[in-house]
Amino acid sequence: MKKLLATSFLVGASVLYIFLRPGNATTPATLGATNNATSAGGGTATSQGSAAPPPSSAAPAAAQSGYKDGTYTGSIADAYYGPVKVQATIKGGALNNVSFLLFPNGEQTSTYINEQVMPMLTQEAISAQSANVNGVSGATFTSQAFEQSLASALRKARS
Repeated sequence: MKKLLATSFLVGASVLYIFLRPGNATTPATLGATNNATSAGGGTATSQGSAAPPPSSAAPAAAQSGYKDGTYTGSIADAYYGPVKVQATIKGGALNNVSFLLFPNGEQTSTYINEQVMPMLTQEAISAQSANVNGVSGATFTSQAFEQSLASALRKARS
């Protein structure tokens, strides 16, 4: 019984060390830029800015993506904790930027999670040049709503 208790303690301490050590990639400070838009009374915030800066490298050519240059607003998608609405910017026929116009932020936890997730989803979409992005663990509803809203915007960019 003492060996089991001692082993459990060592395993637990090791796990804590791995996740809490300085420089760990899972700490919030290393997850990227945040969008600090909030509303005074809670609820859903609007953002005129971008969730993440556009990538510095050139995007794929227009012939590959088939998008028309311009700014396209996606439909509102339900993320359970609030709506998500994005705006896609197409330059040179490629997805250049995605801005969040609406996102769930009615609760402190929702705001914190979405501030971490929005830049990740934006960069993933720009890299993929589509709405087919990998969902972010812990933000499944926001990830799914992002995909739906962005897909709507990109359909408009193809027509």
